[in-house]
Amino acid sequence: MVQPSALDPVGTLGDWLTGAGAQLEVVVPAEQGVPDELTGFDALVVLGGEMSAYDDADHPWLADVRRLLSRAVAEKLPVLAICLGAHLLAAATGGQVRAARKGPEAGTLLVAKRDVAMEDPLVGPLPLTPDVFQFHGDEVSPLPPSARLLASSPKCENQIFRVGDYAYGLQFHIETTTEVVLEWERSMPEIAEVVRPGQLEPDYLDAFHEDLAETWRPVAERFVELAATPPADRPVSRHLPLV
Repeated sequence: MVQPSALDPVGTLGDWLTGAGAQLEVVVPAEQGVPDELTGFDALVVLGGEMSAYDDADHPWLADVRRLLSRAVAEKLPVLAICLGAHLLAAATGGQVRAARKGPEAGTLLVAKRDVAMEDPLVGPLPLTPDVFQFHGDEVSPLPPSARLLASSPKCENQIFRVGDYAYGLQFHIETTTEVVLEWERSMPEIAEVVRPGQLEPDYLDAFHEDLAETWRPVAERFVELAATPPADRPVSRHLPLV
């Protein structure tokens, strides 16, 4: 697991993954660098951060994370990439990242599954409009040529996408806690200012995260199951990518 920023720890997502049987090795690239290869690992998770996907001048390790994601896709390793992680996944596989055309998206919002998502092994069982936590000023657009769009929102179209059969990008956050969100409010006020009134109240966030867990813990469990399945036995998409 790659954690680009101290502001976005693995949080409850780590509990869900380990509870499903995963063993996590967390790498902080600014301190430890990024592995050159993925030998011995069954999956790759890349979390979010306050930097942008192309901020290589200030964070030169971003290029290493993009290379690692490209390698994971080429080796057909399951990938779960969240917010900045999703941006890096897109940039590593032929997509682009830019400032969001409609401005920052933040708060407790809904995304809507697309029809093609119904047969996806990870996303298919989700509700039609699952709750998520948004906090970003950039967006993926366009998607990589090999990507399939699985969920959208009115303000930011590319919310969940899959590159190949096993690499998933999530524009939003599922790993947050109330404490993490309140720290984001303090450290990134320019994004927090678009959150609807009341959504940053601790009691509201506590209740929201209970609902979030009910929806997204099973996704984490399915991701661990996917990673544990021998490559020859994993489900393969029946859909060809659209250019």
